[in-house]
Amino acid sequence: QVQLVESGGGLVQAGGSLRLSCAASGTISSIDTMGWYRQAPGKQRELVAQITSGGSTTYADSVKGRFTISRDNDKSTVYLQMNSLKPEDTDVYLCNARTAYGWRSYWGQGTQVTVSS
Repeated sequence: QVQLVESGGGLVQAGGSLRLSCAASGTISSIDTMGWYRQAPGKQRELVAQITSGGSTTYADSVKGRFTISRDNDKSTVYLQMNSLKPEDTDVYLCNARTAYGWRSYWGQGTQVTVSS
């Protein structure tokens, strides 16, 4: 079992920055990929960014050049550095962790990010 706890969300002005953190506990050795998702009103769930245990990263086109995902050496904590935030980035951001081959997937409770203009 893996538990995920997100932190770092809040309110920020457009153009500002936030740093989200997701700490994993439990059977962390089983985790392969960790990532961040969001689902804005009227839109389907979107993969914002993900990072594999080997360090390979993937970003949504809408955040490329603005967001950076990273991971601690022990692979138990993932971060999302969000710069140049836009109002359209407003959403609940959910941390996800999954095992190799997608055998099992875990979700955090989510953290709210609100960007005002």
